Amino acid sequence: MVKLIALYGKPQNPEAFEKHHREVHTPLVMNMPGLRKLEVSKVTGAPLGETKYYMMVEMYFADQNSLNAAMASPQGRAAAKDLIGFAGNLVTMFHGEVHEEQTV
Repeated sequence: MVKLIALYGKPQNPEAFEKHHREVHTPLVMNMPGLRKLEVSKVTGAPLGETKYYMMVEMYFADQNSLNAAMASPQGRAAAKDLIGFAGNLVTMFHGEVHEEQTV
């Protein structure tokens, strides 16, 4: 399994950012083909002082080919276009391979 991770910096208007993310952007992401799971985490602090991050979003796909296909799809392109429009200056994105998942 792989995941696409979006780390958002602190927006100038958190209420407007969250409203757009929840009502516009998340529905676009949820329509991406092959998406298996979506996790949205609001960053509430850090072990050592302040953090520069406001939110983390993790989008899970079966494998890299599924992620690539989702990103190239019309739904993926629509989500990317929206992202650039409302948070292009706030977001850092990367993907990673999930090696272990454990539940305690």
